[in-house]
Amino acid sequence: MIEPGKSEPAKCPTCGKPATQTHRPFCCKRCADVDLHRWLAGVYAVPAVEDDDEDGDAQNSGPSPGER
Repeated sequence: MIEPGKSEPAKCPTCGKPATQTHRPFCCKRCADVDLHRWLAGVYAVPAVEDDDEDGDAQNSGPSPGER
């Protein structure tokens, strides 16, 4: 049971073990490296959905080649 005013120790987001002060919020360097690899590999990417304009064409972020 947790005493009033004290929170439960933080858990490592990679493996769920208690986090250490040295590698916070992870439990060890290995879990921190696993998380970094996931970020660099795009595992945590947020999917994007392009909106259609009134004509039904996807919006173009830059000028078309004839407009330069």
